[in-house]
Amino acid sequence: MNIVLGITGSIAAYKACTLIRQFVKQGHEVQVVITPAGKEFITPITLSALTSKPVISDFFAQRDGTWHSHVALGLWADAMVIAPATASTIGKMANGIADNMLLTTYLSMKAPVFVAPAMDLDMWAHDATQHNLDILRQRGVAIIEPAAGELASHLIGKGRMEEPERIAQIVLQAIARKSSSTLNGRRILITAGPTYERIDPVRFIGNYSSGKMGIALARECACRGAIVDLVCGPVNSYPDDRGINVVKVESAGEMWDSASSLFPASDAAILCAAVADFTPESVADNKIKREGNDLVLHLKPTQDIAKGLGAMKQPHQRLVGFALETNDEMSNAKAKLERKNLDFIVLNSLRDEGAGFRHDTNKITIVSRDGQTPYPLKPKTEVAADIIDRLEALFQ
Repeated sequence: MNIVLGITGSIAAYKACTLIRQFVKQGHEVQVVITPAGKEFITPITLSALTSKPVISDFFAQRDGTWHSHVALGLWADAMVIAPATASTIGKMANGIADNMLLTTYLSMKAPVFVAPAMDLDMWAHDATQHNLDILRQRGVAIIEPAAGELASHLIGKGRMEEPERIAQIVLQAIARKSSSTLNGRRILITAGPTYERIDPVRFIGNYSSGKMGIALARECACRGAIVDLVCGPVNSYPDDRGINVVKVESAGEMWDSASSLFPASDAAILCAAVADFTPESVADNKIKREGNDLVLHLKPTQDIAKGLGAMKQPHQRLVGFALETNDEMSNAKAKLERKNLDFIVLNSLRDEGAGFRHDTNKITIVSRDGQTPYPLKPKTEVAADIIDRLEALFQ
């Protein structure tokens, strides 16, 4: 495999040596592209000795004026890894600024891109940095952060570069999954996000779902070569990754209409959305004014999407559900598994710290008729990989 390794101006640049060794030891070719600031922290001679390739930093070679083609690098690579990635480089990537060889290579890259941020805690926590990271995630860039368990124990861990061994493991596993995936070419339906049930033109009944888990699942499926139909309720940002067809909906009724029309052509469906169980019997045409002390809303049940698709499911199809519980978690999950004709159900609990709505992490248990498999707290990107591994096994 051909890997472009981008190195930026961070004190963590010395870790790139270990990362190169990890890749080379497993038989992969590595081409280093380093920013001018990166050369202040580690010498190109050291990097060239490890890769057996000249390090690229400038658009033209200093000795003979040879042009370094960022386009050719984008076509040559099977993966691009930027480690360490400073806040400055992340900001430029997010906003399309191409003022050095590394950034032009990123903009020309056809292969998957992985970014391992490195900065102090205050820079990491700044709204601008988080906004830029969200933009990159929307474009399908994989952000590699320190493991969730470590973050929970050491706040200072946030923002520092992940260890090279784990970066190499994540990158190589991701590439291997796509090349050998049983999902390659299959069509996967995924529901994500909340639903909004209108009360009047300005108010609605909703929930706290951010859609992050469902979007992570969609990206994981697309990375493995699947064609994804993502039926998504209102969220802050929608993915624009290649291979993901986004269908935007608002209410439970709209989500059911879209999901039920797409499901017959799907090989599998993953129902991750937090769908409202009830919706107002009637929606006021005008804003309801405050009159008196009470407002009584009459609600009616919404269509149970999981149960409806479970009734439609054909022998060749697979159906995965989610259960977010606050009590009697396991018994409720097992009951849903049977009642809704699911192949397995992903259980998480609001009682687990760092799991559920609005978090970037999740802690799940996969429940099937064969038993249950618990997983530790992880970033939702890694949780998505665990879930899709289980889905893939159903097609083998």
